[in-house]
Parts: sequence; C-alpha cells; structure tokens
Amino acid sequence: SECLEELSRSAVQKLIENGNVTAEGKAVKSNYKIREKDIFQVTVPEAEELKIEGEDIPLDILYEDKDVIVVNKPQGMVVHPAPGHYSGTLVNALLYHCRGELSGINGVLRPGIVHRIDKDTSGVLMAAKTNIAHQLAEHSITRKYNAIVFNQPREDEGVIDAPIGRHPVERKKMAVTNKNSKHAVTHYRVLERLGKFAYIEAQLETGRTHQIRVHM
Repeated sequence: SECLEELSRSAVQKLIENGNVTAEGKAVKSNYKIREKDIFQVTVPEAEELKIEGEDIPLDILYEDKDVIVVNKPQGMVVHPAPGHYSGTLVNALLYHCRGELSGINGVLRPGIVHRIDKDTSGVLMAAKTNIAHQLAEHSITRKYNAIVFNQPREDEGVIDAPIGRHPVERKKMAVTNKNSKHAVTHYRVLERLGKFAYIEAQLETGRTHQIRVHM
C-alpha cells in the first residue's frame, strides 16, 4: 500500500483476495512470507462503468436555465453513486429531472457535477447541462464556505498554502503532507470569535478532498 499511493490499504487487500497480486507469477495471499529477490506484480482492473438510472426525487432548485442547474442539497443525500449508494443520490435525481441533459465531462459516475460536498453536509451545488458550461464553471466559480472551527486563528484573515494528500498512516484520511500530495490553497476570514471557537469564511482556490477540515 505504500508503493500504491492512490490505493487504500483495504483496496490493496481486496486486490490480493481477488488474485490480482502475484509473486513469481503465482497469486499470493496476504499472509505470504516475502523472500529475497521476490518480484511482485499487481494488476489493477479497470473501473467498471455503472448504469445510473434517473429517479423521481424532489429537488430544491434555486436556479435553472438551458446550461446549468443550481440546487440546494439536503443533509443526508449522497451527491453521486458509489459503492453502497447506487440510488437515491443527487445524480439520480438530476438525471430524472433533466431528462439526460447533463454534461458527461466527468464520466458516468459524476455526470454534470461541477463540484461536490459530503453526504452529511447541506449546501448549494451546481450541475452543468453542457460540456462548454461545465468547463467554464470549473474555472470561473468562486466557492465560499462558512464554518465553525475549534480554537482561534491568530490573524483575522490569511492564506493557508499547504499540500494535501493521503495521511501516511490512516489511509482513509487526508493530511498536510509533501509526499504524493497536491497543491492546496485556502483563503480564510474570521467573521466572529466565539470563545474557544471561531466562525469563519473560507474561500477555496483549489478543491482538494476535505480541504477546509485539513487546513483548519
């Protein structure tokens, strides 16, 4: 898992279970004792495309025209299908509402989705109906988020420029790290100081996974 930075430990274990890891041409189990001069080969299968069905799910639509649709995603709704959540997602609802008029620029798993937020976070999301609108939106949108953070920032406003990648030990978490990371920049402004907490506005220059949480 240290050699395959893009995969979690559990993903590597599944590859081993499915016979996708071989030593000297023979599939090995996770309890295999490594010997000197062993040569391992790891085969990562191509991701399977999912057939996503439109579903008649009510949407809180804030704005819509021929190019884009803006919705208020409720807490508890998954944005796009993933293992364990193949229905009831925002994408299922958008496919039904837009009757197939969604950009395919991000592939079948994220049709039209310009950006996403976590399942348990509510907020405004934009989906593009055309590829041109999708490309314009990705490069011209200003994203600002309000958050309550623990502890007080020393300055009333500032910029956090720190690369984000997978946590070196806890692979399901993200962290500030220089190893296999991506450039990440967050601009913050303190709106109100609340004892041990602070109410802030965070403007993202980049969109890394869990960026605000990691930078804060």
